[in-house]
Amino acid sequence: MNIRTCISALVLAVAVGGCATWDGMSSREKSAVIGAGVGGAAGAVATDGGVLGTVGGAAVGGVIGDQVGKRRR
Repeated sequence: MNIRTCISALVLAVAVGGCATWDGMSSREKSAVIGAGVGGAAGAVATDGGVLGTVGGAAVGGVIGDQVGKRRR
């Protein structure tokens, strides 16, 4: 497996694992966190590990996840 893929997967795992208060989060907050993780990983893959692609993907994914979570009840 590619080292960049491993690092991306590790960052995603740490980000999700760092949500120790997951039970106290609303569905909107959970969706934003998941969206940011998926978007960051997708951005990293799309830009071959570029920092701007990773951060941009996380930002866009977080916004999309937030909007999706807003519609869930």
